[in-house]
Amino acid sequence: MKIRNIDLGEKPLFLAPMEDVTDIGFRMLCKRFGAAMVYTEFVSAEALVRNIKSTINKLSIADSERPVGIQIYGRDVESMVEAAKIVEQVSPDVIDLNFGCPVKKVASKGAGSGMLRNIPLLLDITREVVKAVKTPVTVKTRLGWDSENLVITTLAEQLQDCGIEALTIHGRTRAQMYTGNADWSLIKEVKDNPRIHIPIIGNGDITTAEEAKMAFDQYGVDAVMVGRATFGRPWVFKEMNELIRGIDGSSTALTIDDKIDILKEQLEINVEKIDEYRGILHTRRHLASSPIFKGIPDFKQTRIAMLRANTVDELNSILEDCRVRLKSIESAE
Repeated sequence: MKIRNIDLGEKPLFLAPMEDVTDIGFRMLCKRFGAAMVYTEFVSAEALVRNIKSTINKLSIADSERPVGIQIYGRDVESMVEAAKIVEQVSPDVIDLNFGCPVKKVASKGAGSGMLRNIPLLLDITREVVKAVKTPVTVKTRLGWDSENLVITTLAEQLQDCGIEALTIHGRTRAQMYTGNADWSLIKEVKDNPRIHIPIIGNGDITTAEEAKMAFDQYGVDAVMVGRATFGRPWVFKEMNELIRGIDGSSTALTIDDKIDILKEQLEINVEKIDEYRGILHTRRHLASSPIFKGIPDFKQTRIAMLRANTVDELNSILEDCRVRLKSIESAE
């Protein structure tokens, strides 16, 4: 699969852009474990144009995570075009337009999936951004605003006609938020449309290696984007790639020690690349969500301690305690 001249290989896996999740440390680790493309947290076009420091900081990318996309969202042509030009200055591999975020504070203002209620404006923004930059422009969106307005099959053609070079489809409507099941049948309908020649990336409910493989085999998408299943688990891309490609990964299976070390490295990278306060804030959310700790009895109090930790030493101490407890459980089995 290619996005313009970016060769992403066969059946690539992408890390979804997620607010307060896809920080630089996490992206670098996901890349190491097999994510073919990673994305920054989504960035407000309006805040970029206003030169808000915390938003500008989100544009920091490292060569080791390439190819990397920066995703922007907004509600008018002028700010989205200006934001795209600002983003292009840091040389991402793609600029992605977010027309899919369902959260109220974004959608209620007409941005993100709110754009699905104003298709003409959505298309105007896309068309003008494509014209304004030389970087490949892609889009991420949903099936429609609600079950009465499933517009994606028509919208996909319209977006392609605007000049985008790949389309990611989350298999839910905005009304569903993250509830119910993702409907991949409409994603397949878009992919099977003979008029569609750009890559179609499927997203929604991919939590296991088996589900990732099925998305390629059953729905024929060009790439699969993985979101919430990656929390505290950057190695999920290794597991998914091995099954998709028929690789026996038993000899390189990660141990508890390996996984704890990876999470500690994420903390180290984020503190170094962002700053101590925000690096800790971002990383502790991953730690508290990591599935490797589910086997620890009465983990609730430990989870609370993780979310309250304010120093690197505190978090490392909690992780070392978890290492001891997990290895004790492992040896008892």
